[in-house]
Amino acid sequence: MFRSSLARRSRTSLTVVAGASIAAGLLAVAVAPASADKGVHVRSPKPTVVLVHGAFADSTSWNDVIMRLRRDGYPVIAVANPLRSLKGDSAYLKDVLAGIDGPVVVAGHSYGGSVISNAATGNENVKALVYLAAFLPEKGESAADLSGKFPGSTLGEALRSVPFSETDGSQGTDLYIQNDKFRHQFAADVPRNKTDLMAVTQRPVTNAALTEGAAEPAWKTIPSWVLVATQDLNIPAKAQEFMAKRAGAHTTEVRSSHAVSVSQPGRVTDVIEDAAHSVR
Repeated sequence: MFRSSLARRSRTSLTVVAGASIAAGLLAVAVAPASADKGVHVRSPKPTVVLVHGAFADSTSWNDVIMRLRRDGYPVIAVANPLRSLKGDSAYLKDVLAGIDGPVVVAGHSYGGSVISNAATGNENVKALVYLAAFLPEKGESAADLSGKFPGSTLGEALRSVPFSETDGSQGTDLYIQNDKFRHQFAADVPRNKTDLMAVTQRPVTNAALTEGAAEPAWKTIPSWVLVATQDLNIPAKAQEFMAKRAGAHTTEVRSSHAVSVSQPGRVTDVIEDAAHSVR
């Protein structure tokens, strides 16, 4: 009986001590942050990177870039650009951007540059724009205007036109790059086994989207970065340089075809991360 009584007293004492310890621990947690956070730098989360493909491509054209950005800790969204009309595509992207909390870096390739220029205007969360072998149109300019502003584009002769019916019954025209001309025109520095797949899976763009004038561009108020593809046969390098200079963009060059996100994913990632590092 003595041992039983002693055991009960011991368990009671341990319970009291444990309870006191837990209470003390909770009290410490409750009061500690006021002093513990002093002098501690809390790192801000990295901005979300939104990637917007252009004509004759799809979101998989960003795959190797996405892999690198995610490895470096960036949240990434690769948007499926509708490629139907500049106004409509921009409205779609604008809604996507509105649903993202915190700072955003938006990158566009090719016609995607026109889309991000429209969509980012007025969005305070968009802190940087990145143009990768892309259009930076002024208000009223179209992709077709800019690609023909300087010599060097051979896109027109490589296209195939396919008529289609709009939802209202009117006729539109889809544009594809002819399969046998796709690699030379779009991605000459990408292995043929890959460009054969890219040609088959290419997304068409409407003629109306490429000839529609742009709205007030976001690059006038948001810092911009440009990567010029010097071997581009869709948008001549001279046109890319002209647009970059006009926008006052941070500009670098790479020896690449138009498909720069596929052939040079490392350089593309570097430019996007340079832009992201400017975000505070």
